[in-house]
Amino acid sequence: MKLLRYGPPGEERPGLLDSNGQLRSLAGVIDDIAGEALLPSALARLRALDPDTLPKVAGDPRIGPCVGQVGKFVCIGLNYADHAAETGATISTEPIVFNKWISAISGPYDALHIPRDSLKTDWEVELGVVVGEGGRNIREQDALQHVAGYCVVNDVSERNWQLERGGTCDKGKGYDSFGPIGPWLVTADEIGDPQALQLWLEVDGKRYQTGSTATMIFTVQEIVSYLSRFMRLLPGDIIATGTPPGVGMGQKPQPVFLRAGQWLRLGVEGLGEQRQLTVQD
Repeated sequence: MKLLRYGPPGEERPGLLDSNGQLRSLAGVIDDIAGEALLPSALARLRALDPDTLPKVAGDPRIGPCVGQVGKFVCIGLNYADHAAETGATISTEPIVFNKWISAISGPYDALHIPRDSLKTDWEVELGVVVGEGGRNIREQDALQHVAGYCVVNDVSERNWQLERGGTCDKGKGYDSFGPIGPWLVTADEIGDPQALQLWLEVDGKRYQTGSTATMIFTVQEIVSYLSRFMRLLPGDIIATGTPPGVGMGQKPQPVFLRAGQWLRLGVEGLGEQRQLTVQD
């Protein structure tokens, strides 16, 4: 299933994209694509519905973040061997963990706001994991059973605040609009192997990132299991699993960063694509 949320910011309603690309309303079936609606039993009930019986959504509504009421937005850094190489970083023996503030979450086509004090706003296409069944101390061999589905994430990053201003990197990761998710949440049963997906990103039509989840240092199941050792994962939590090479700060002979008036286009195989126009705060 492709689950999504549509409507004005803060007023999103739950929906489903049928096999013909028609948006159908889930209003009256579930309250939101959030929390307990992402548990395996709840997804099974949605899967049993005949989409043709659901009301069609008229017009061209805004598509919002594909998950609502997110509790945690956890990210993994330098998780692609080829991305680590382009930054000159040593490959870590354990996942590098940081957070994006949930206030950074935005829709897949919403404007990307470049902060007024930004010097180095950068892009990062990533595979997002949406937790279904939560838990602690999840065994690695069981970890994929705790995944409700997957989505596209743009882990937008302000490199000056992330890397050059002291303290933790979280400062450069959590600005408003720095966490577009969606356009939809694709349930895990529709994604065969999360370690065999292509990722890509373009700026103004120029391809910068082309990669595959096959080059992840830590797999989805390793990440889910690892995180559950020191935090309780809850339904609707989002995990961004790292980015392939081609980020702005890795460009040669000199880095390239975003400026107002540019278009980003990015996607993950089977999960749809995002488009964002950059605007200056």
